[in-house]
Amino acid sequence: MNPALVRRAAAESVGSAFLALAIVGSGVMAARLSPHDSGLQLLQNSLATGAALVALIMALQPVSASFNPIVTAVERALGTIDTRTAAVLVAAQVLGGLAGTVAANLMFSLAPVTISTHERTGPGLWLAEVVATAGLLVIIFGSIRSGRADRVAFAVGGYITAAYWFTSSTSFANPAVTIARTITDTFAGIAPSSAPAFIAAQLAGGALGLVLVRFLYPQTPHVSVADAATDRKVRS
Repeated sequence: MNPALVRRAAAESVGSAFLALAIVGSGVMAARLSPHDSGLQLLQNSLATGAALVALIMALQPVSASFNPIVTAVERALGTIDTRTAAVLVAAQVLGGLAGTVAANLMFSLAPVTISTHERTGPGLWLAEVVATAGLLVIIFGSIRSGRADRVAFAVGGYITAAYWFTSSTSFANPAVTIARTITDTFAGIAPSSAPAFIAAQLAGGALGLVLVRFLYPQTPHVSVADAATDRKVRS
């Protein structure tokens, strides 16, 4: 494996780990600080997640900052990365997410792995994941392919914070995060039996998002998240 790919995989793993830490850790903290107010818990969880996304993308975008197998798959479909790179990055994202969840559990004096019992199922939730994922892709690639890659961090952080509230599923929109959240029986958890349908809905949302990106930006040069950041750095 070449050094550049190793660095990209490391960035994806670290970013995914801290994203899972933000989601799970803030969920535990919210549940402990506001045990009788689910609305306040969601507000605390969404603000922490959105803020963490802004910081992580800004810091890691020059190396690699997808943190999401669906985003990586769309980059592959658009021809900005090859199949081997995509596979390595997805593996790094999944492993990073799992490591972040274990760390979050340990930080709050829980067992490293606590299988979630939080069932999340039903057509409304699945539709929400399709919508959330498709919207996320439009936000990311719309920003990049319109020459505004420097605003991706803020666009994604703002979108995810809002999507926590306007989707019934609270916008997982990420298979790696979905898998990671199966091993924490806390506010942010999802039962393993519920995860496959969520991931299937996210894949459907990814396909829809890819169609929208290609339709809305048909003649825009193919540029990946990392390439856009690198190009901006060179020109500045």
